[in-house]
Amino acid sequence: MSGHTHAAPAPVGGRLLSPVTFICGVLIAAALAVLAVRFFYGLGAVTNLNDGYPWGLWVVADVVIGSAFACGGFAVAALVYILNKGEYHPLIRPALLASLLGYTLAGVGVIFDLGRWWNFYHIFTPGYASPNSVMFEVAVCITLYIIVLWIEFSPTILEKFGLENARRKLVGTMYVFIGLGMVLPMMHQSSLGSMLIVFGTQIHPLWQTMLLPLLYLMTAVAIGYAIVLFESCLASAGYRREIELNLLTPLARVMLVVLGAYLAVRFVDLLVRGALGTAFEPTLQAAFFWLETIAFALPFWLLRNRDARSNPANLFLGGIALIAGGVLLRVNSFLIGYQTGGNWSYFPSLGEIVVTVGMFAIEVLAYIVITRRFPVLPREARAAAH
Repeated sequence: MSGHTHAAPAPVGGRLLSPVTFICGVLIAAALAVLAVRFFYGLGAVTNLNDGYPWGLWVVADVVIGSAFACGGFAVAALVYILNKGEYHPLIRPALLASLLGYTLAGVGVIFDLGRWWNFYHIFTPGYASPNSVMFEVAVCITLYIIVLWIEFSPTILEKFGLENARRKLVGTMYVFIGLGMVLPMMHQSSLGSMLIVFGTQIHPLWQTMLLPLLYLMTAVAIGYAIVLFESCLASAGYRREIELNLLTPLARVMLVVLGAYLAVRFVDLLVRGALGTAFEPTLQAAFFWLETIAFALPFWLLRNRDARSNPANLFLGGIALIAGGVLLRVNSFLIGYQTGGNWSYFPSLGEIVVTVGMFAIEVLAYIVITRRFPVLPREARAAAH
C-alpha cells in the first residue's frame, strides 16, 4: 500500500427526519402495500407479466440494474487494493456502503419475481440446484457477495459500538474477504450477460453477442465509478461538505478509460458481426440503441479535460450520463431488444413502478441514516449538518 495518510471517518450527525427522509418513507410504505397484495394474490394481481414476458421491470431494475449500481465498492477496491492507489482509500467506505445496500436489495428483490416465492431456498438445496445453469451461478455468487459485503462493512459497525478488539481481529483476516470481493462480482456481472446469450435469436442483433459477459462486466465497473461520483456530489451538497475534487477528478479519468475501452469493444464487435447496419433501420430497437450510445458518449464531452473534470457540476452530470447509458444497455438487452415472437407485449404496471421506486427509496433512506450515525464519510470533509 502506498504511504497515504487520511483522517478517520466519522458520523455526519444531524437530524434523521427531513423532507427527503419523509418522502422516502412514503414511497417505501406505498411499495410495501403493493408487495402485500403481490405476496397474497400472486404476480398477476400487480404486474403485467405474461407468458411472452415472464420477467419485467422488477428483474431488470432491482437485480440487473441494481447490482450494476452497487459495483462502486468493487470498482474502488480494485483501485486501492489491486492497483495500489492508496489515495482513493477515503472513498472505500461510502462506496462499500452503496454496494452493500444495492446488492442486499437486489437479493431481496429476486424473491418478488418468484411465482412460488416460499420455495426460494430450493435454489441452493441439492435436490433442486442446477449447477450447469447460468442463473444458478448468478444466484450463488450474488448470495455469497452479499455475505462478503456485510463482513467487509462490519468493521464500521464494530467501530461505532466501540468494539475495538473485535474490529482489529476482523481486519486482520479482511484480505480473504477482499479477495472474494474482487472475484464474485466479476463472475456474476459477466454471467448476467451470459443469460442473454442463452436466448439466441430472441435478442435483437444489436445486443446478442458472445461478448455480452465482457460488455456487462466492463460497464458494471464504469457504472461503479459513476455511482461514486454521483453519490459524492450529492453527499457534499446534502451534508454541506467540501467536495473531494482531489479524489474525484482523477477518478473521473479512470472512469473514462474504462468507458472508452468498452465503447471500442462494443463497436468493433458490431462491425465484425455485421450488426451495425441494424442500428440505421427505422425500428424502436435502433432508436434506443442510439439513446444508449449517446448517453455513453456524453461523459467524454462533459469531462473532456482536467478543468472540466474539476467542475463538480460536470462530474455530477458525467456520472448521471454514464449511469443512464448503463441503465439503457440493460433495459435494451433485457426488454427492448427481447423479441419473444407472437403478439406478446409488455409495459410495467403502476404496481411494478411503485415497488421499483420504493426499493431505491429504501437505499436512499438507509444511506442517509447510516452515514449520519456511523463512521462512513471522511472526517476532514465533514461539516455541521442541519
